[in-house]
Amino acid sequence: MSGSDSPEVATFASGCFWGVEHIFLKHFPPKENKGILKTTVGYTGGKEDATNPDYKTVCTGTTNHAEAVRIEFDPSIVKYEELVEFFYRTHDPTTVNRQGKDTGTQYRSAIFYNTPEQEEIAKRVTKEVQKEHFDPVGKKIVTQIVPAGQWWDAEDYHQLYLFKNPSGYQCENHRLHW
Repeated sequence: MSGSDSPEVATFASGCFWGVEHIFLKHFPPKENKGILKTTVGYTGGKEDATNPDYKTVCTGTTNHAEAVRIEFDPSIVKYEELVEFFYRTHDPTTVNRQGKDTGTQYRSAIFYNTPEQEEIAKRVTKEVQKEHFDPVGKKIVTQIVPAGQWWDAEDYHQLYLFKNPSGYQCENHRLHW
């Protein structure tokens, strides 16, 4: 850690959490000191009474949780707005509850902000990305920008899944779009 900055947390949902975690770590590898310190995949944004959800239950859609990635990052190396823009580059934020062939509320596009400053940045970056990348093609970003709520870590076998299983399923939308 440099200076007096302490780690911050960014929370994003943009489809199957395996691919979301994988693309962030491929482009911001912790060992290369690019700002991301640690990632965890899990569930957030669900019904308040749906506590301690598991993968099978989340996939039914009854809990309303999103598959998400929680990113601990060093803001002196990578800024929150850079992570938000990268989030938009790596999926299709114009589809409701869908990424590629994956459909359901658990695959929605959402930014779960952890501070009022993150909310402000997320809204500003969303407007910029909309104007630059989606207005020209006549599409509208449908990403939810909502407060981060209760977080539940996914089961151990989901953590770093595509690093442990390089030939595992990956949504075709998890790539750089620009």
